[in-house]
Amino acid sequence: MTAQALVQVLASGLLMGLIYALIAVGLSLIFGLMDVVNFAHGEFLMLAMYATFGLVLVTRLDPVVLMPLVAALLFVLGAAAYLGVVRFAMRAKANQGMVQIFATFGLAILLQGAAQYLFTPDYRNVPNSWLGGRTLDLGGIFLPWPQIFGALVSLAAFGGLHLLMSRTDFGRALKATREDQGAVALVGIDRNRVFALGWGLGAALVGLAGAVLAIFYYIHPQVGASFALIAYVTVALGGFGSVAGALVAGIIVGLVEALTAVILPPALKSVGVYALYLAVVFVRPQGLFGRL
Repeated sequence: MTAQALVQVLASGLLMGLIYALIAVGLSLIFGLMDVVNFAHGEFLMLAMYATFGLVLVTRLDPVVLMPLVAALLFVLGAAAYLGVVRFAMRAKANQGMVQIFATFGLAILLQGAAQYLFTPDYRNVPNSWLGGRTLDLGGIFLPWPQIFGALVSLAAFGGLHLLMSRTDFGRALKATREDQGAVALVGIDRNRVFALGWGLGAALVGLAGAVLAIFYYIHPQVGASFALIAYVTVALGGFGSVAGALVAGIIVGLVEALTAVILPPALKSVGVYALYLAVVFVRPQGLFGRL
């Protein structure tokens, strides 16, 4: 492999890694807040892609313009999922963890089935996007503009999330609730309200990722499953509940996936990612930035 080809592979892996991080960070945020793994996370991503597709057809606007609206719609969906499903699962008297798992897993099956019924299993794509099919040539290194844009959105989202968590009362309430759910009630913080807003924020972040993916990826009812699997690995690799871990692990996953696709057939590109994850689990079970 030439040096130019290696740089091409690493650059492509870096861009996709940042998008993977954006997909995963909402999952990590919810787990860190509530110790709940949202098994409907991939379906939230799928619905964000369908929402982008539908809004493009109705408004004739570009996904880049519609991205804030898609994030807002997913915020409402995330908050509704907590208030309508997860809140009741958390009240289980026995086997609460299993009840929460099956509640979100059932929600995932419901959303995927509804999407298949309403939209059919046909593959769809967003037509005529500003960025679709365009590439940036950097001295023989070709970078697709949709992935560049997605990487920039990811960095902006992580920067905004950092400011939200460190500079606002809501962010401080989130961190306090993560540290001690019982103690926050003593200082007048409504735990259910924080949980609902946290779920909304996590879903809004995956909504941004879905709007980005809709520009260059086919949309179908099962599209969320493959990205959700990568998101779970990313969160576990970075450390459950760690926002910084999701960013670093997403980049690592993207780079390893790209390099594996060069060494092995492209259909086996995920092998390197899972092998790396297993190696990390044996050495550091809590992930790179996680705490047991």
